Formats: sequence, structure tokens, C-alpha cells
Amino acid sequence: MNILVLGSGGREHALAWKLAQSNSLGKLYVAPGNAGTSQVATNLPLAVDDFDRIAQSVRNNDIDMLIVGPEVPLVEGISDYFKDHPELSGIPVIGPSRAAAQLEGSKEFAKAFMSRHNIPTAAYESFGPEDLDKGYRFLETLQPPYVLKADGLAAGKGVLILESLDDAKSELRSMLLDAKFGSASARVVIEEFLSGIELSCFVLTDGRNYKILPTAKDYKRIGEGDTGLNTGGMGAVSPVPFADAAFMEKIENRIIRPTVEGLQREGLPYVGFIFIGLIRVGDDPLVIEYNVRMGDPETEVVIPRIETDLLDLMQATAEGRLDEVELRVRPEAATTVVMVSGGYPEAYEKGRVIRGLEATGDAVVFHAGTRRDESGQVVSSGGRVLAVTAYGTDFREALKGSYRAVEALTFQDAYYRKDIGFDL
Repeated sequence: MNILVLGSGGREHALAWKLAQSNSLGKLYVAPGNAGTSQVATNLPLAVDDFDRIAQSVRNNDIDMLIVGPEVPLVEGISDYFKDHPELSGIPVIGPSRAAAQLEGSKEFAKAFMSRHNIPTAAYESFGPEDLDKGYRFLETLQPPYVLKADGLAAGKGVLILESLDDAKSELRSMLLDAKFGSASARVVIEEFLSGIELSCFVLTDGRNYKILPTAKDYKRIGEGDTGLNTGGMGAVSPVPFADAAFMEKIENRIIRPTVEGLQREGLPYVGFIFIGLIRVGDDPLVIEYNVRMGDPETEVVIPRIETDLLDLMQATAEGRLDEVELRVRPEAATTVVMVSGGYPEAYEKGRVIRGLEATGDAVVFHAGTRRDESGQVVSSGGRVLAVTAYGTDFREALKGSYRAVEALTFQDAYYRKDIGFDL
């Protein structure tokens, strides 16, 4: 099979790295890809939301399956686009319909979906510009800290957690009336703050059957001890030590099964990955958010732990027979440490030459924001640059491997957190 993976980050490099190991693979393409994906696939210079050019490339390269990495093309309806074009409709897309992708595209939709299907989550209300005074009054009923979420996609930056009621009111006004997050904050969800420890659960579904992939925990804050600004993710650990069999049974019965069955009942076609962001409050799991694709950098620890041929899993998903395939998972832990550009998540420089890529031992280096310059050198091209993954008998041993490899890698102003896994 000829496969096209859409995206350019560490998630897409990890997917391509695993797909490249399949005996069923013909040619592998990644669009637009990065310097790492070019080692295992052919990069195509396509924007992920340019559906017409993607379709042309699919035809030109005899693509048999499209695997969508990031959320934007899913929320904008790339799955529907393929179904609506007769010459593309026979090519499976791993990713949900536009309607189902509202689980990530609209926080308000996701919270209402959870309410309809009795899926445990924080209490909430949603507000538009005309509801500003109602929003103020709702904030006054809550205890700090206050959680404000832009309804739409905001590149991971649309969630604010504020200690002061005055600050919360000011930010609500800024989001609704001043378009702080553009159209993403045309509506805002305000919800109660939940205190606990977070984890990510990943599900692969063909719309009826599902497989629960390994759990992971990522670290969003730029600073050690989970301080400072939110980022796209500074590292991840899999499995999550506290997610034992009893806890996973609660997640499946209370959250995963009602989610998949709820999508079916509401006629929302869903073929692909569901990322469920969870928080453990006491001994109970509650949903923080849904994403309609794999997470990043969690993919860089989840996918390396899967033993089953990933292309076999993708085929079974596309053909509605996921129940016929066994999901085998490596018993070892995997960890990843993300190296970022100095200044990230605010202003940072690009074009920094990366050295040491051949000296990382048994670790796997997934490229997140890299490209090759005119002279063929690998240079940085984004805020998150590399995700360095290693295995171990437990997460502590795996982290030693990740950090050993990180120390062999250099680029100007590189930064990474030295405390991934500190809270486990």
C-alpha cells in the first residue's frame, strides 16, 4: 500500500517511523514532513489544509490511504472532502468526519456531548459576547482558580487558569469582546477547576470496535516543576504508573465505551484516533478534553510501544474490522524529552544547526521542527525541535536513556526540562 501521512511534527515522524517497518508498505509519503521524516519517507511540499493540492498528489502518487496527523484538516473536513469526490471516495481517510471532529473543534460541543452521554467532566457553562454579564455572575459562583477555555481551535493556547476573580473577568472580556484568540474565542467555556493528576488515554476506533492504546502523561509547562507558560509539550511518559487495571476499567466503562457508542447513536462517523485528556480526582477519572487525533509528544512514546504492525491496524480500522486484529504492546516503558528553541513558547530563532544526531545510541530521535538547509545540514525550523525517546524497564530507567541522548545533541540556545516524570 502507498500511504500519505499529513503533518510536519514529531507525531508524524513517529507514525511514519512505525509505518516504515511494515511488510505491507509500498511507498510512504509525508506532507509537508521534516528532516526526520525524509529519512523514512518522501516529503511532499503540501499545506495540510490545501485539500485540492492534497487530492491531486493522492492521484499522482497512487495513494491507497491518507492518515491525518494534525487537527486543523480534520476540523475543516478533509474526511468529508474525500467522500464527496467520487475519484477519492474509495481511498480511506484515518480521521473523523467534520461533524465528529467538533469534539476537538468546539469545547462547547464536547461538553454538551459529555453531558448527553453521562460522561464525567467538570461542571461548566458557555458564553458569547452578548452573555458577558452572565459570565461575570457565573465566575462569582465559582471558587478559584478559574478556568476559561476558548471554544475553538487556538493552537493549544486557548485555555487560561487564573487565581484572581478580577483577572478572570478581565480575560473573559478580552476573549469575548477583543478576540484575544481570534474567532476561537467567539464563545468561551467557563468550568470548575479540578484538582488532581492528569493523563492521556488514546483509543483507535473503526466507528464500532475500538482498541485502547497505551496511556501516556505529558508535561505542558515550559518550566521545571510545571511552572511558566504552556507549550505544545515538553516531554512524555508511557505507561502512566498509577493507571492500573482497576483505574483503566473505570476509564473504559465510564468514558471510552460511552464516547464510541455516543458517536454511533448521534450518527457522527468516526474512523481514527480519539485522544481523551483525563484527570484523576481521588480514584475517579474525569474528562478534561477530547482531541480527534494523536497527541504530541505522547505519540512519540505510545507508538514506539506498539508491537503490532501499524499499517495492519490502520487497514483494519479503515475496513471496520478492528475487532479481528490483536493489539500487542511492548512491556517496557518509553519516555521522550523535547528539546526546544531558546525563547519558546514566545519569540525564538530558527535555522540553528543541529549536531549529534548520529551519537544518540539506542534512543530514537523524532524530529518536530527541523528542515535541511541548502548545504544539507539539519537545522531547527520550529519551537519544538526534537523529541528524544528511549525505552527502559520502568520510566525512570527510560528517562536515563532519553537524557543521555539529549546530552549528545546540541544546537544554539537549546533548552529542555530536566524533571520529566517528577510527579510520578
